[in-house]
Amino acid sequence: MAELLNLNRLAYFTTVMETGSFTAAANRLGVAKAVVSHQIGKLEEELSATLLQRTTRRVTPTEEGRLFYDRAMIILREAEAAYGEISRGAVEPSGTLRLTAPLDYGTKMVAPVMAAYLRTYPQMRVEAIFDDAVSNLVDEQIDLGIRVGWLTDSSNQARRLGTIRQIVVASPGFAASLPPDLTPRQAKSLAWVGNTQLRGIGQWLFSRDGETVLTELNPVLMCDKSPAALACVLVGIGLGVF
Repeated sequence: MAELLNLNRLAYFTTVMETGSFTAAANRLGVAKAVVSHQIGKLEEELSATLLQRTTRRVTPTEEGRLFYDRAMIILREAEAAYGEISRGAVEPSGTLRLTAPLDYGTKMVAPVMAAYLRTYPQMRVEAIFDDAVSNLVDEQIDLGIRVGWLTDSSNQARRLGTIRQIVVASPGFAASLPPDLTPRQAKSLAWVGNTQLRGIGQWLFSRDGETVLTELNPVLMCDKSPAALACVLVGIGLGVF
């Protein structure tokens, strides 16, 4: 077929078949008779077939025209049903939402939101992937990715949901061994527990009272999950940022 399928031409043709004339079809469709005639002519040209026999008094379908009418009606009904399903979905969402979020943040913050979401939209289903690894949204067919931290360069659409404040934490025993006047510039001399899923694991930007200091860190242990890193901090291995 030389051109893409034109549903308007199918509608013109089926209306002529149902009304029995170009004039009646034009009146039903609210267009000029010449428009209907032109569109039917283009349709026959695309199909390389005569669909209607024209006389001064009447229009009658050919055998090919009757066959094409049956198929055209199926196409138009399917198109109408598709429009209806999508328009209803715009009012009440249905289907499956695939999302990803960091493990710790997802279990504590995203899970309660998902519960409220499913109560609001009972026709929806959610497939949640809680993992500190950054997923490829396109390759893994994920609809929504929730990230904590700095946004890397991406062609995906992004929206800021909020802000969080990260702080340095330590177990009570480890904290007791630190000097009381410790400053960020002394951080490199201390033991740290690192999270490999965080960018810039070997350094951190500390801010206080409007002053920022970029400090080198010394991770003595690396973890690939935030809960695991926190567990290592709590047993006194070193400092951590959470």
